[in-house]
Amino acid sequence: MLLHGHKLGACLPPLLRSGALALLNENGALLHGWIAHHGSPTHLIWPEELQSNIASLKCVLQDSGVAHAIYYGAKANKSPALLAAALGAGAGIDVSSLYELREARRLGADGAQIVATGPAKTAAFHRELIAANALISVDSPEELDDLIGSLPSDEREPVCPVLLRLRPHSQAQSRFGMPAAAIRRCLAQIADERRLRLDGLHFHLGGYDWPSRAQAIDEVAGLIGECRARGFSPRMIDIGGGLPAQYVDHDVYQAHLAAQAPEDYRTREVPASFYPYGGRLSAATWLRCLLRAPLADGRSIADYLTDEGLVLAMEPGRALADHAALSVFRVTRVKALACDAHVLFVEGSSFSACETWFRSEFLVDPILIPHDARPAGAPPIRAYLAGHSCLDDDVLSNRWLTFPVAPQAGDLLVYANTAGYQMDLLENQFHRHPMPNRLCVAQDGKGQLTLIPDT
Repeated sequence: MLLHGHKLGACLPPLLRSGALALLNENGALLHGWIAHHGSPTHLIWPEELQSNIASLKCVLQDSGVAHAIYYGAKANKSPALLAAALGAGAGIDVSSLYELREARRLGADGAQIVATGPAKTAAFHRELIAANALISVDSPEELDDLIGSLPSDEREPVCPVLLRLRPHSQAQSRFGMPAAAIRRCLAQIADERRLRLDGLHFHLGGYDWPSRAQAIDEVAGLIGECRARGFSPRMIDIGGGLPAQYVDHDVYQAHLAAQAPEDYRTREVPASFYPYGGRLSAATWLRCLLRAPLADGRSIADYLTDEGLVLAMEPGRALADHAALSVFRVTRVKALACDAHVLFVEGSSFSACETWFRSEFLVDPILIPHDARPAGAPPIRAYLAGHSCLDDDVLSNRWLTFPVAPQAGDLLVYANTAGYQMDLLENQFHRHPMPNRLCVAQDGKGQLTLIPDT
């Protein structure tokens, strides 16, 4: 049985898929050996989990008869192996920087497999996207001007495909995208520019609910009609990301939220917001609900898309990386602060488990893998988790966690499901520590677990 650091009476054990569960349950000594060799923290990657997540979404789309384009959001982490896995599963790559574009190209992506959705693209980024003939989502009239300025003067060059990014009514305060009036101004400009081709409209919403996406598709549908009336042939509606990932059981998560109190945190303050770690819907079920939702004209979204000959595009990041990684930290020291309060120092920092830097908390209980057997009846201890830097805010978890046996130096703490905006979003070489390793878990020719570089 796995040991967790948890709130008494309101635990949050992570959901684990078979590969991670087998490693943690049956191969603790092997895991300790890997960390001894590769250092702490180490991020362990399962590329096949990302491919499984893509397959689940494709199944829903195919069952609905909807033409589709799934692009993996490269910004979710820095793993090349996950990009390669996405390409291998028939997905494209969503790039938001020149460097993500170059990585995708290095791994074999051609322009037809790339969409660029970042809102602040540089001229150099535009030029390389144009050279690759990638699909470019234009965030504003100002970006459209810049993009036109980067186009080759030779009209015999391939036409550059673009999407226009709508700012739906529900996101009126967002700095991303543009209102419908600005979309119309851009259409007039594109109509006079032979080097551009309008491929469709795009939006990306905050939050993780599907009804807001259905409402936005209704807005986009009206603009698609306007595009066609102006002589354009849009082929795509791109709904961005925001599909959910599931970290912990829904009912367990709701019970934990209901039981939280300020004294559960060393800061004596419950964070104002959390990612919905215990969502009720899987990404596949979420997508099925969206496709069945009715539009204003009474048609379901799936029927509208098929009737109008439109491709449904999306850029999930976290939802495709769901269950694709673990992050493993080695305990350095356990320091007593009071009779029932300790701090566990780990070899590594909160830059590799970064939710506290956003004034929130990663509401998934860490798993303790002791390096040796503990005597029966050893008392539990209560502690929060801190990194090894000199920053007072270098804290992996502000929650007071009760461990059923006292952790010791050399033990491992494992955070599950860290591939989505968690394991390496803020990683750096503070204090001149080397960057943590990312390694892919695989089986060798004898069926034994082994590690291969994440390249």
